[in-house]
Amino acid sequence: MLPTVLWVLPISLCANDSLRYKAAQMLVVGFRGAMLTPQNHIYNDIKTLHIGGVILFDYDAINKTYERNIFSPAQVKKLCRDLQAIDAKLLIGIDQEGGKVNRLKEKRGFAHTVTAQYLGTLNNADSTRYYAKSCAQQLKKLGFNLNFVPCVDLNINPRCPVIGGVERSFSADSKVVQTHAAIWVQEHHKQGILTSLKHFPGHGSSTKDSHKGIADVSETWTDKELQPYRYFVANPMCDMIMVAHVFNRRIDPDYPASLSQKIIQGLLRQQLKYKGLVITDDLAMGAIAEHYSLEQALEKAINAGADMLILSNNGNSYNPQLAKDAVDVIEKLVQQGRVESSGIDEAYRRIVALKNKLKP
Repeated sequence: MLPTVLWVLPISLCANDSLRYKAAQMLVVGFRGAMLTPQNHIYNDIKTLHIGGVILFDYDAINKTYERNIFSPAQVKKLCRDLQAIDAKLLIGIDQEGGKVNRLKEKRGFAHTVTAQYLGTLNNADSTRYYAKSCAQQLKKLGFNLNFVPCVDLNINPRCPVIGGVERSFSADSKVVQTHAAIWVQEHHKQGILTSLKHFPGHGSSTKDSHKGIADVSETWTDKELQPYRYFVANPMCDMIMVAHVFNRRIDPDYPASLSQKIIQGLLRQQLKYKGLVITDDLAMGAIAEHYSLEQALEKAINAGADMLILSNNGNSYNPQLAKDAVDVIEKLVQQGRVESSGIDEAYRRIVALKNKLKP
């Protein structure tokens, strides 16, 4: 379990915080830069706007270079320390799954990793615990407090370009996935690192990559892909659930999961009885960015029931004003009655509850 809370941000304070503050807390924003300076937009995004979190990358997808945020252990440690010097409650997230989804690469001085598929095939709890512990300890030492793991997608389609094809799934067997995913969560919690189950309601049967466009799972997805989520909801240890951009017309004929009220409110909250925090996958991914404007994506995601929104700034374009633009949009949506202020308040309460799990 996570360590005892050393500071508390009472949920009762949410009534006193402004709409813009609550809206900013919903955002997890990406940025460029290996070091933090007051000239970098992320400095003011944190200090003035009060965004909820940041996400670090090694690869800049726009420039197609490995010159983004991560260069060496010492550099990353200083960057994380400087970020939290602005806001001790800031979420500093990363996708550090291991193997092919590995932002902290061994050639740059970080710890050796293996894929989830390797661990699931080996199916040895001690081995999984060793690598999960190594990962969590490294993240703790560097200053991260959120890792977007574990991937609990079932390996339904081994050729899936974004899951099975890059060995991100532990297994096609839900029990194997549950066992090894639980170990990853436990080891991260021992180090005070929050985790995120992904990619709800299941990406393992897809034939396309949602980074590049719509991944339609209407003909391949089955209810068994929900089993890991049922397990974790029944055995509460997950901090948040990340919703994918997969499209399933059998559940919602109009919207991908991340923008779907039928999937987030209906399937996840009502059917599975999940009461925790919901975060979207990156809204800069092709499945969303190529079909929806920022305003449309934010409106639909929030109305669908998302509590936090990832804006990586690492898709087709880079916008230094992205966080401000998003806060402006959310404020406008509420003022125009297109998003209920009660929904923002509920999201904020879940964010506060999540952050209350952290040490300073």
